[in-house]
Amino acid sequence: MARLFRDRGDSISRRESLNSPVSDSNGGSYNSSSSLPSPFGSLALPLSDPDLLYTAYEIFVSACRTSAGSRPLTYTPQSERSTSSSPSSATSASPSSGSSLQRSLTSAAASKMKRALGLKSKSGKHGENGARTPTKKAATIGELMRIQMRVTEQADARIRRGLLRIAAGQLGRRVESMVLPLELLQQFKSSDFLDPQEYDTWRSRNLKILEAGLLLHPLFPLQKSDPSAQRLKQILRGSASIDTGKNTESMQILRTAVLSLASRSFDGSGADTCHWADGSPLNLYLYQKLLEACFETSEEGSLIDEVDEVLELIKKTWSILGIDQVYHNLCFTWVLFNKYINSTQTDTELLFAAETQLAEVSKDAKSCKDPVYCRILSSTLTSIMGWSEQRLLAYHEAFNAGNLEAMQCVVSLGVCCAQVLVEDISQEYRRRRKGGMGRDDVARNTVDTYIRSSLRTAFAQKMEEVDSNRRNQTSPTLCVLAKDIGLLAKKEKDLFTPVLARYHPLAAGVAMATLHSCYGNELKQFVASLAELTPDSVQVLTSADKLEKDLVSIAVEESVESEDGGKGVIREMPPFEAELAIGNLVKDWISARVERLRNWVDRNLQQETWKAGANRESCAPSAVEVLRIIDETLDAYFNLPIPMHRALLPDLTVGLDRSLQHYASKAKSGCGTKSSYMPALPSLTRCEVGSKLFRKKEKQTQIPKRKPQTNGSDSLSLPQLCVRMNTIYHIKTELENLEKKIKTCLRNVENAHADITNGLDIKFELTSQSTLEAIQTLSENTAYKVVFHDMSHVLYESLYIPDPSNNRIDTFIKELDPVLELISSTVHNRVRNRVVTALMKASFDGFLLVLLCGGPLRNFTKQDYFLLEDDFKNLKSLFFADGDGLPEEIVEKGSSQAKNVLSLFRAESESLIERYKRIIYESFGKNSKFPLPPTTGNWNPNDANTILRVLCHRHDEVATKFLKKTYNLPKKLSDGIWRV
Repeated sequence: MARLFRDRGDSISRRESLNSPVSDSNGGSYNSSSSLPSPFGSLALPLSDPDLLYTAYEIFVSACRTSAGSRPLTYTPQSERSTSSSPSSATSASPSSGSSLQRSLTSAAASKMKRALGLKSKSGKHGENGARTPTKKAATIGELMRIQMRVTEQADARIRRGLLRIAAGQLGRRVESMVLPLELLQQFKSSDFLDPQEYDTWRSRNLKILEAGLLLHPLFPLQKSDPSAQRLKQILRGSASIDTGKNTESMQILRTAVLSLASRSFDGSGADTCHWADGSPLNLYLYQKLLEACFETSEEGSLIDEVDEVLELIKKTWSILGIDQVYHNLCFTWVLFNKYINSTQTDTELLFAAETQLAEVSKDAKSCKDPVYCRILSSTLTSIMGWSEQRLLAYHEAFNAGNLEAMQCVVSLGVCCAQVLVEDISQEYRRRRKGGMGRDDVARNTVDTYIRSSLRTAFAQKMEEVDSNRRNQTSPTLCVLAKDIGLLAKKEKDLFTPVLARYHPLAAGVAMATLHSCYGNELKQFVASLAELTPDSVQVLTSADKLEKDLVSIAVEESVESEDGGKGVIREMPPFEAELAIGNLVKDWISARVERLRNWVDRNLQQETWKAGANRESCAPSAVEVLRIIDETLDAYFNLPIPMHRALLPDLTVGLDRSLQHYASKAKSGCGTKSSYMPALPSLTRCEVGSKLFRKKEKQTQIPKRKPQTNGSDSLSLPQLCVRMNTIYHIKTELENLEKKIKTCLRNVENAHADITNGLDIKFELTSQSTLEAIQTLSENTAYKVVFHDMSHVLYESLYIPDPSNNRIDTFIKELDPVLELISSTVHNRVRNRVVTALMKASFDGFLLVLLCGGPLRNFTKQDYFLLEDDFKNLKSLFFADGDGLPEEIVEKGSSQAKNVLSLFRAESESLIERYKRIIYESFGKNSKFPLPPTTGNWNPNDANTILRVLCHRHDEVATKFLKKTYNLPKKLSDGIWRV
């Protein structure tokens, strides 16, 4: 046959010395490391770079050798090929050599591809004197590709020998109709290799390629139940037993399974073309290896001068790999970009070439909607855009006056990727496009992000520099920073804005707005830390004002020709108002005054004695003083030389309101609570009927007083509690006067404009609500303290002991008379009824407590009802006072509970027991044993616990037997006393 390579006299050329051969093994010397992950996706089967490279080379050689037509291929042994390397030997080649690989190279010809991509020719290099030194090259494209792909001569000879054998056995068969790894497997055996290990590696690679191309990444998806796929998996699992070098039965089984899978078509029918290397991403990885052969490895990875001829031959593999022009453009763009990334990145030619090629990809993306292509396109562009954004999101660090051209290219890459990703892939964009969003909007938004991010980063760096030199500075830090930011703004305008303005008409305005925002944040923190206006603070505010004017001037100047004249950008630059700084200082002043007032309240209330008669209002002197301090604070506030009294007034009124609320809360604290004065209920007992001796003995039993936990409330007398209530009421009445004073002062300070207070809502709402709650709480606490603490000796130590006819309610009423007199003479008339009402409620609660929870010393018969009813009426009369006391409806409402419970005392014991049983059945169901009802304290005739307590105090045989039988209640407490 005609020799594949001609004129190999200098076969170890410059390229071959630089591109050291790669061994056909997983542990070969080839390492295609990349700083960016491949966007094509992951292979399901681990294929090494040598695996992919040798497979790609085999496809390349087979595609090129069969492209010359049906002429037979001949083989020239390596020994004959190396005997002569003179030009004459090339001319003596067989006339049948029509292979494209034999095309000779013309080094002097300029590459159309390189011109289109804007690349310079590098076919030679300059010597020390500037003259071009010729570079030794391979004589043919085939030789060039072998060297570029670092395939050894032995491996190349074996590949060509195998192809010749295949062609001899299958004359006229196209390469697209065969599965190349399968055919090669049958052509070689272990003796064709230097050692068995090399053969095993070669054999394993071809089997893995079959598995990857037919099972893991097929062009057409496989059904799980596909018999051919299952058969091939089984064969590959036992591949060690296959004798691939012969036409054996096992080889025929492998061939049948492989061809069955490879010959599938889209509609499921058979096809002439075999699909074994055209599934994604396997085909893309193989094609990438072919494209990478177009690059030098010694000169920043630039394209070889023969790229036109090489690409022309590489395209012959498209039919095998399933590649078309669209996929080629995308892959070539990635390879160009990736080569630049893996270079020293000093020569930007490859970057510009990638940008040029990306424009073709952008055109393709508009028309190609293949989902596989769109997925790979998205991944590729995302990777490129991610790399670009790493530099553009901080372009002040990455670029300077010396590499602005590179910046232009990187910006173009980032914008183009964003446009394709958003416009041609994003469904969200298609929906939004109907609303008026266009291609320019994507570019503008992308560059907007670059500007804002980079300026924020640059500002942070300036901040660090200023902070590190703080000790050497004579001016305040923010003054120095303002100067540096001014220089940064000028650099942005002069250097970077011309590049970015191609994509964003308001590039300068956005940059100035970003710097304005960053400095504004620092200025706010500075002003917030000020306790008062100082020379340094004034200097900082002056520097800030100058910087603001410079930034606004640049923004307006560069945005004047925009659609809105730069108004949108200016709106992003809220001014550094001095009034804002002053306002913050005034707020600090208000906070300090309010805090001082609160501390004063805490300190003086601890010393307050709450003595009656201290003043005309019979209130605490501390209340008068706190109102005086508030009055002085208002005068001082309206005398401040500030122009925003009305705006900051709510801060002051809220602070004063909280201070008064705090006073009211403290004034009512420490007086105990309603529950703290209530005695604990004694255990349930039953009466012992007919034992007068026992009752006499019980009469002499001493019942100790309860000592309630009231946080020191025992030291508070009734007059002191009345003064507390008067004090809180006095504060409440003064709120209206404070509101009037504020409005008057505001009119005076604001040039007597009467309408300055229109719409101004000045309310001390917290204090108003707090005083109402405090008065109510103190009224109840006072009432329950009087009844259950001060008068406990009358109420539950003697009332109705030893029998109802003795120690009746008269003694209790007699004790209440001076209490009511003191309240009437001390408490303000607007509060008096509330206190007396609480006292009435406490009295009736005490009356019921004695009747229902009086312990074993109190026993009542049915006939005692009339006596109890008479006492009840006398107690009501005390508070009604013949019309001079509480209103009748209030008295009736307050005594209704006692009246309802009292009706149980005139009922027969049998009737009470029946009612009790009925309620228990309704609540717990009919059980053989009655559960003890819980004590709720909500006494009423329909409450089982209330009825049970009436029975416990019923002095008759029926009641005591029922209690003995049902609950086995004792006749007296274990220690003979009523525990409270």
